[in-house]
Amino acid sequence: MDTMRWNGESLELIDQTKLPVEVKFEQCKNYIQVAEAIKGMVVRGAPAIGITAAYGIVLAAKEAIQMDSRSFYAHMEKAIQELGSTRPTAVNLFWAIKKMQAKLDQCKGQANSEIVKELEREAQAIHKDDLRMNENIGSYGNELVPHQARILTHCNAGGLATAGYGTALGVIRAAHEASKEIKVWVDETRPLLQGSRLTAFELHQDKIDATLIADNMAGYIMQQGLVDLIVVGADRIAANGDVANKIGTYSLAVLAKEHDIPFYVAAPTSTIDMELESGKYIPIEERDKDEVRFVYEQQIAPKEIKVYNPAFDVTPNNLITAIITEKGVCRAPYTDTLGKLFEE
Repeated sequence: MDTMRWNGESLELIDQTKLPVEVKFEQCKNYIQVAEAIKGMVVRGAPAIGITAAYGIVLAAKEAIQMDSRSFYAHMEKAIQELGSTRPTAVNLFWAIKKMQAKLDQCKGQANSEIVKELEREAQAIHKDDLRMNENIGSYGNELVPHQARILTHCNAGGLATAGYGTALGVIRAAHEASKEIKVWVDETRPLLQGSRLTAFELHQDKIDATLIADNMAGYIMQQGLVDLIVVGADRIAANGDVANKIGTYSLAVLAKEHDIPFYVAAPTSTIDMELESGKYIPIEERDKDEVRFVYEQQIAPKEIKVYNPAFDVTPNNLITAIITEKGVCRAPYTDTLGKLFEE
């Protein structure tokens, strides 16, 4: 199932807030609608957010195609700032915007219509490259998955979080396609239930053997010897290998260490932020408190109760067995191995 569809005039996004009850696409005809879709979690997952923002910049350029050059660039600057302010943690957003900005700068002096064409080609290349990277991540990750492995995953790092195939779920899909007879434990992932709503949905669609558990059951199934490895995605990876991912990931890594279970992170190099020395510098988004007080518009807590709702946590590098990228598998010391990924 496509996470997004570009038809040349608008961007269609599968509304992930409606899944798994309803499969519905939301049409974005301008960059404001794209920004709202990112902020409202219609689209989520670091790679998918980046691709979506790239297309948002194309839509901004299309809106301004009839403007004079000065007005065109002022409009583009405003659009880029708006899209860049949507989600603070996922570095792929800023990576994609940076690539689009570079293309825009490169086209300076050309007719607006030519700039639009160049930006569209760049966004489509980002889209296509993400799918290729995911498939490579799956191939490298598959080498780490034993036959009949029981795999635990958290949140959604599948096709819905990327251009398709997925990062953590790309590893799982590759192992399934290799006929390894895997079984998958799916954390529900409170408070927005991306595991139960999205990952369970994807695995069921692919006929991969999956079992849903509440988040607080993960330690018990590890204690019972029912987990052979854990694989998760990432929203930002610092230069030293510290990883920001959906809230609850750090807890799983601590439990994995206690039970001597390999803990893998699967992410493209676009998720690695070599400008950040460590995870303590990663900005952590705090979301609306009603995401915790309500589930599907059903109130489950006193309306006046105080709530703390960080969307992500940071897992220190010493808890991570390996980071799986489209260029290969990196192990500690991550400052060295991650850095080598960017050497040309």
